[in-house]
Amino acid sequence: MKTDLVSVGFEQLQTPDQVDKALTQPGTVLCVVNSVCGCAAGAARPGAKQSLTGGKRPDHLVTVFAGVDTDATNQARKHFLPYPPSSPAMALFKDGKLVHFLERHHIEGRSAEMIADNLKMAYEEFC
Repeated sequence: MKTDLVSVGFEQLQTPDQVDKALTQPGTVLCVVNSVCGCAAGAARPGAKQSLTGGKRPDHLVTVFAGVDTDATNQARKHFLPYPPSSPAMALFKDGKLVHFLERHHIEGRSAEMIADNLKMAYEEFC
């Protein structure tokens, strides 16, 4: 589950310092909060991967794993405010500012294609 995103170019963030550096860098950053739940496996990870095909895409891809890399995940969630903690979740940053966010309730019950389309629309606007 951890390597699913790493194998397609996502950088695994494991410390709060890595999170702060990644989410505040210039350009666009997609951060995926990965988890072991069924909607992460069935929709979130596949949707994130599909969103990277064709068209615009973020400059940087990063991920934290909820329940595994707790400190890194908690630090990422500070950057997601005012949104409450959510796993899985997806956040798009532009020049250190949160510009698009998908909470679990936007992922659960939706297909990977719907999630990919949502992200692609955000990429078109912000990347």
